[in-house]
Amino acid sequence: MTHDDLLPAVPDIADAALAARLQAALDNKTKPLGALGRLEALALRLGTILGTESPALEAPQMLVCAADHGLAARGVSAYPSDVTWQMVENFLAGGAAVSVLARQHGLALTVADCGVRRDFQPRPGLVQRRIAAGTADASAGPAMSAAQCAQAIANGREIVRALPGNALLLGEMGIGNSSAAALLLARLADIDIDRCTGAGTGLDADGLARKRAVLREVLALHAGATAPLDALAALGGFEIATLVGAVLQAAEERRVIVLDGFIASAAVLVAQALRPHVAQRCVAAHVSAEPGHALLLERLQLEPLLNLGLRLGEGSGGALAWPLLESACRIVREMASFESAGVSRKDA
Repeated sequence: MTHDDLLPAVPDIADAALAARLQAALDNKTKPLGALGRLEALALRLGTILGTESPALEAPQMLVCAADHGLAARGVSAYPSDVTWQMVENFLAGGAAVSVLARQHGLALTVADCGVRRDFQPRPGLVQRRIAAGTADASAGPAMSAAQCAQAIANGREIVRALPGNALLLGEMGIGNSSAAALLLARLADIDIDRCTGAGTGLDADGLARKRAVLREVLALHAGATAPLDALAALGGFEIATLVGAVLQAAEERRVIVLDGFIASAAVLVAQALRPHVAQRCVAAHVSAEPGHALLLERLQLEPLLNLGLRLGEGSGGALAWPLLESACRIVREMASFESAGVSRKDA
């Protein structure tokens, strides 16, 4: 499955001259050299992504993609599949963590039904892009067909094209999706599945052992699915594939892409495998308590901004890190230089 027509061009945006100008501007602010630490590196990254010496984040969009997983029937999650649709209702009612944090930080929240096993009434904030009522059980066959996978990616691109702004924060919901993320990491990064697999929503030790055994079985069944799109179709899920499309579209449009936890980051891992300059446009909000997440960020060569022991998903980590991105941009645009402020530099 190549579907190269599916995928936008994502060129290299490295620009040594722009980076040098941004660095010079940061070095000339009224502070000791490098005194704002990693905030300065973040400012440099945001300026590079947006292609400007005065980066400003406009109309940030939080996109939460939701879907069910056939593999959940194998007991890989501590929660029943019904929680997926119940949480979608909670997002839309404004009661979930990501709803609260999006309100706090002025992030527009869009929830996409990519394949939840429940019909939703149309309402503001809900985008209906359901492929099917959940993926198939990946332990019995491919989670989705090549055509379904292609449709999910196209849907993600279409959703982002319709959203304003220059920043996309990724979120997801789907009982069983930490299993799909672990499978994708194991396959695409060639890491043993046990290292990629954690407790997800809160499995006990026996539950985790069962989950690892099921995932090993799934990987063996789909041993031939090694190319990125083949692995995505075989291992699932619809919300991850939709996020892959969203990431590729945002990368083409040169939006800042804010990674949340393990599952959203797995979508970026697939997108990066398809288009190797995707990670240049990304900021890792945090590293989660899910063990595979640190391995995944290492693979993408992204350093997380926060480490709060989060394991919620939804986009919650991206929303929490958002003020740091805004601060980094403001430092570049609004902080005085030594000359403009009439402040003396240190003696040479």
